[in-house]
Amino acid sequence: MSTNTTTAPLAGRVAVITGASSGIGEASALELAALGARVVVLARRTERLADVVARIEKDGGSAVAIAVDVTDRAAVQAAADRVAAELGGADLLFNNAGVMLPAAVEELAVEQWQRQIDLNISGLMNVIGAFTGQLVRAAAQRGVADLINTSSNGARNIFPGFAVYCGTKAYVTHMSRQLRAELGAKNVRVAAIEPGIVGTELQDHVTDAGALSWLEDSKQAMEWLTPQDIAQTVGFLASLPPRVNLQQVTIMPTGQAS
Repeated sequence: MSTNTTTAPLAGRVAVITGASSGIGEASALELAALGARVVVLARRTERLADVVARIEKDGGSAVAIAVDVTDRAAVQAAADRVAAELGGADLLFNNAGVMLPAAVEELAVEQWQRQIDLNISGLMNVIGAFTGQLVRAAAQRGVADLINTSSNGARNIFPGFAVYCGTKAYVTHMSRQLRAELGAKNVRVAAIEPGIVGTELQDHVTDAGALSWLEDSKQAMEWLTPQDIAQTVGFLASLPPRVNLQQVTIMPTGQAS
């Protein structure tokens, strides 16, 4: 792979991606590797991670897979320790793991509530806690590091039946803004990406009949975003000059009104 900064603007950087076994995380791992970064892919599914690594290496890139559940704080810390020991630490973190399980609140789908809170909030914080020190150290050495969190346009919009999911994503967006205030002075850029509807496995976990009907109708009415659309945006954010931090990026299908 060329190390020319024109063709490989992320050459020399170490990028950690969570939720990397499918969808946005998988596409972003491929994109960041193509841009020259050494990529560390984190997710639970070992076989899927191995496939991602093989595809990156086939194209001349560099990748390491670490099977980890981000809701397990100790496992996430162990993964971070391995990244530090083997690669010198991360300077780009794409905090992407998440789940969407819509249901009306009065249905009391408490287990689904908790799963979304555990993964979308606690998992996010486990990863931030484990890797922020590495980002700060990398920024001090090279002048820039990136923390990019996957939120949703649901963080700022109303979707009946999606209250808990949207609440978790509102947390992601607001936490990102708070972290930018803390870390920006240390040359760590923080961004929240807020996509509209993206065609990923996220919809495969939906069981609520009303939500499934709404999703199917929307798929017929418009062209959804693809994981590659988001991946290219992640690559763009990380490739900007160190002085530039897009703190909040909303990416919508052209046909989605809100």
